[in-house]
Amino acid sequence: MELTVLKTDGSKTARTVTLPDSIFGIVPSEHAVYMDVRSIRDNSHLGLHKVKARSEVRGGGKKPWRQKGRGGARAGTIRSGVWVGGGSIFGPVPHDYYTGINKKVKRLAQKSALTAKAAGNAVVVVEDFTFEKPKTRSMVSVMNKLSGGDKKVLLLTGSTDKNVYLSGRNLQKVTVKSVEDFSTYDIVNADVLVLQEKALSGLERLAK
Repeated sequence: MELTVLKTDGSKTARTVTLPDSIFGIVPSEHAVYMDVRSIRDNSHLGLHKVKARSEVRGGGKKPWRQKGRGGARAGTIRSGVWVGGGSIFGPVPHDYYTGINKKVKRLAQKSALTAKAAGNAVVVVEDFTFEKPKTRSMVSVMNKLSGGDKKVLLLTGSTDKNVYLSGRNLQKVTVKSVEDFSTYDIVNADVLVLQEKALSGLERLAK
């Protein structure tokens, strides 16, 4: 697929780039995308949820009443899970949500997601740019002109650019990532993929 390189104001330059079929034109694997996105989402959980069990709540050291003779159910502690104020039964405890995934599957998932974006004409290539200082308003102006409206945008830069990153950090619908640091979820979650020219060469690692 051949695309015209755009300027930051949305106008066309005289240059064109070719998106390699080995990355943007493969037979996509929806299952690989699903596995990678699930892994990313699972691994984002801290797993710190915790409630107190029966042995952790205060009180209950004395048997509430005698075992027999009252006509009611026997009870050994007021901190039983069936009592108000008692410990939780089978409540959540801290645990690891980690889900591993094969490197080849992850690479296939990323290429599948990129192929889907290319097939949907949702890929834009822009000339390399930066800002003299972080300015959110400048990023909003550039992204609106490149994406054509109020859409979720993933901007892939050729290298880590602090001013570009900080300019887009506060924008809810703009995600700025280095070409070495993006994930399948970033691509799937965006409506439009904006690539800086230098980012294209960084994507060649996926073709291996």
